[in-house]
Amino acid sequence: MPAEERDCRCSLDADTCIVDDEYYFARGCLEIPVHGEPEPFVWGVWVSLSQSSFAMFKSGLDLPARAHLGSFFGWLSAELPLYLHTENLKTRLHLRDGIRPYIELEPTDHPLAVEQQSGMSADRIAEIYAYYVHGQGRA
Repeated sequence: MPAEERDCRCSLDADTCIVDDEYYFARGCLEIPVHGEPEPFVWGVWVSLSQSSFAMFKSGLDLPARAHLGSFFGWLSAELPLYLHTENLKTRLHLRDGIRPYIELEPTDHPLAVEQQSGMSADRIAEIYAYYVHGQGRA
């Protein structure tokens, strides 16, 4: 979308985006366990939701206890480098109390889904880091 059209076509905040009053997106965390580490590697991603799911998701954002709402079916709306064809992978968005939603990929043989299920090594994180800091990941 051309930059000059964004203000009139999009409603964007830190957690949600609506485009042309027709396409609804929510931001969340796609977490991947790291072998031998207590904390996961996290991709910050957007998923598309239906209008009704988006309305329920949005209504829960201001609640202190919201983990009981959902989960919501969505489509991954991100092409992640170092993986092939991540856009439109099937997801479930899970609200969590006090933090960004968790994005769960449908278990498939896609490399990103496999990593979410089985984890990644520290070497894989180094590869991703090198891509963004030293490689093509620079915009």
